[in-house]
Amino acid sequence: MTQDDGGLDIPTPAKLTFPFEEPPAFGEYMEVAPGIYWLRAALPFALNHINIYLLRDGDGWTVVDTGVRSKEIQASWKKMIDELGGGPVKRVFVTHFHPDHVGNAGWFCREWGTKLWMSRTEMLMARVSEANNMAEVTEEATAFYRAAGFDDEQMEAYYNRRSRGFTFGVEKLPVGFRRVQDGERIRIGDHNWEIVVGRGHSPEHACLYSPHHNVLFSGDQVLPNITSNVSVMPNEPEANPLKEWIDSLEAIRDRLPDDMLVLPAHNRPFYGLHARLTALIDGHERNLRDLHDLCADPKRAIDVFPVLFAREIDNDVLFMATGESIAHINCLLQRGNLAREVDGNGIAYYRQTDVTPVKRKQAAE
Repeated sequence: MTQDDGGLDIPTPAKLTFPFEEPPAFGEYMEVAPGIYWLRAALPFALNHINIYLLRDGDGWTVVDTGVRSKEIQASWKKMIDELGGGPVKRVFVTHFHPDHVGNAGWFCREWGTKLWMSRTEMLMARVSEANNMAEVTEEATAFYRAAGFDDEQMEAYYNRRSRGFTFGVEKLPVGFRRVQDGERIRIGDHNWEIVVGRGHSPEHACLYSPHHNVLFSGDQVLPNITSNVSVMPNEPEANPLKEWIDSLEAIRDRLPDDMLVLPAHNRPFYGLHARLTALIDGHERNLRDLHDLCADPKRAIDVFPVLFAREIDNDVLFMATGESIAHINCLLQRGNLAREVDGNGIAYYRQTDVTPVKRKQAAE
């Protein structure tokens, strides 16, 4: 869910500045820092674009994220590299396993004879998703969405949605990969880049930071104008990704300087990292308090949409909205602010406990 498709309403801080007034057209590129090029690629979703990047690496290139599987995006990559003088693609760095990021990684590895660089958990998630194609309907998944409050029509929409699985947007992945880890320093060209791992949107999302360039490739971990989806899914129904998300944002704010150019996967590059991180933290904490207030009377997961999302939730975004709502619910459950009761039909209801949510101290700083 993002603000663009009715997602969480967390405003962009006024302190953010955007050095590039207009993005490049779809399939076109521009230089955003010495030796760093921004290619904007189209996506067939409500969020209609992704930013993917090319970084000068000695006599060749490092790719940062790849776009969803698409002949058009592959042609744009070839055109850009050719126009910039060609040369080998030395590595493909992918921030996380979602199709709009890893979609063309296998194509790159085969086309240029290069290696895929990812964190281990993200690669394993990509492997599992590729193996089962995320298309199988299981009893556990059916029970998960029934517990959230889905009616028969919404369940039918879920069943129909499974026909377009992970491999619809992802080229066949290479067998091997080069693992990256938090805090590791990678030599790209003449300078070191540091791996900065975040969690919540995906399990081991790897950002890439250069003190020399004063640049952060933030992937989906930090976006300036929209909020990354943080969801609970049927395969891990008791997960607490929102805690991981908030903890990660606080850790990144403490770890990285504020004055760098942030190159996100969506929207435009920006300055104002700390202001955006604080806005995201505080926005989620506000959502949690609003959700707690709403649950003075028992509520199902689908009943809490009005306090979290900016518009009515239709079937196009129902599953992401449900996952994100349950992420907020699970966070409050594990903080002790909500209690869950399941009725005879397997539907879960959530009610306030007598424990009042307390705003985290760090989120207000």
